[in-house]
This record gives sequence, structure tokens and C-alpha cells, in this order.
Amino acid sequence: MSSSPGSRSEILVEGQGPALTVTFNRPEQRNAMTWAMYDGLYEACERADADDDVRVLVLRGAGEDAFVAGTDIRQFADFTGGQDGVAYERRITRVLDRLEDVNVPTVAAIRGYCVGAGLAIAAVCDLRLATPDARFGIPIARTLGNCLSMPTYALLLHHLGPARTLDLLLNARFYSGREAHAAGFVTESTEDLDEAVQQAVDRLVGHAPLTMWATKEAIRRLRRGRADGDDIVSRVYGSDDFRAAVRAFSAKQPRTWTGR
Repeated sequence: MSSSPGSRSEILVEGQGPALTVTFNRPEQRNAMTWAMYDGLYEACERADADDDVRVLVLRGAGEDAFVAGTDIRQFADFTGGQDGVAYERRITRVLDRLEDVNVPTVAAIRGYCVGAGLAIAAVCDLRLATPDARFGIPIARTLGNCLSMPTYALLLHHLGPARTLDLLLNARFYSGREAHAAGFVTESTEDLDEAVQQAVDRLVGHAPLTMWATKEAIRRLRRGRADGDDIVSRVYGSDDFRAAVRAFSAKQPRTWTGR
């Protein structure tokens, strides 16, 4: 849990059974990210990987108005030149890479605004569930006049393709949850977000951890330009889970996944 002196916690990290839930907790500011919140998100990723009981990491925003409405503009007040921007984008990329590298499945639960850095945070999650009226965008061409890092541009291209990425950024467009679902960015568009998230958690907890890890790791590597994967195959096929599942399947018995 991370907090600012004299204020309530800006980010809440709570274990709920097999799920670790991160709540961005500045609803009056539409959960705009502070440095402390970025640090808290990184720490939550570390916690998820260190605790064998955590099977799913869920990210959500407090209140009804936003998942995350970008970085709090006050964080830019002391910038004096281009190198400050380079340092900022590197700092954000470090957090995004850490979130993408989490071993367990990650789920973004999105209602309201998912803007700027918030959209990037959602993009590195494995599954995105959103209300139909959620708002996705990076309107920097008509707001701050800044730009993104190359890894973030690559992330958008991966999910949306060149045409939609250019539309989103050049036209400062917002996509609704319905439109983002139609574009393939949102996994599920639903009015009952809480129920959809719970169903997703229950489903993921029942699946083989190493199979899901292998899928995540393979896609991460391919997106980053790597095609090697013999170590992934060796780890999964050499696991206790695989051997036990083969025996259970042959004997028509239930199986229990251990992640080993």
C-alpha cells in the first residue's frame, strides 16, 4: 500500500482469496497517477510474483468516473527541458514493463475514463473488461502537446494497428467501451463490471498456472521481437502439473493445479 503524508492512501493493494486487487484511489482527480501511485503499482507487481497464493492480479479505479485519467499534470510542473521528458517516459516504461512481466494473469476492470497513461496501463494487462460507456483515449494532441515513448507507441500498434493508432492520436479521439470491444482491445463489454470481473477471476483460478504463464511469456517475447521459446516448452512439459494432469485425464479423475 502506498500513501502520501497526511492523506488517504492513493493506491490500495488488497488480497482477496486468490486475487490481489490494486485500486487507484484518487476518485476526485479521476485517479490521475502520482509518482507514489506508480511506485505502488510496481510494488504490487512484486508482491503478486512473490506470493504463491496470488493467482490473478486485478486493477481497477476508485469511484464511477475513471479507471485512470493519465498522469497528474502537477507531476510535470518542475520539468525544465527535454531530458526531463526522457526520464519521465523511461520511468513509466519501467512500470509498464513490470506489469506486463507479472507471472499471473492480469485483469483491468475499466469504467469511466481510461486516458493517457491509464490506457497504457490497461494495454499491458492481459484482459480488459469495460463498461460500454467507458472512454479510451490519449488526447495529448489537443491537451499537453507532449508525446509517447517508443515502447508505448509500439504497444498501441500491437493492440490497435497503425490506422486506429493514428486515428486515436492524431484526431485525439475517444473510443467508447463498445468501440474498443469491437476493435478487439476490450475483452468484454458489460454493464455489470463487478460480476464480470469475479467470473473472470473464478475462471482463471481454475486454469493451469503454467499454461497461462507460458502463453503470457510467449506473447511478451514475440511483441518484443524475440522468437526463442524452448525454455518455455521445457518448463511446462517438465512440470509436476503436466505429469499429474496426464495421469488424472487418463484415470478420469479431477486435477489440482499447483503451478509447479
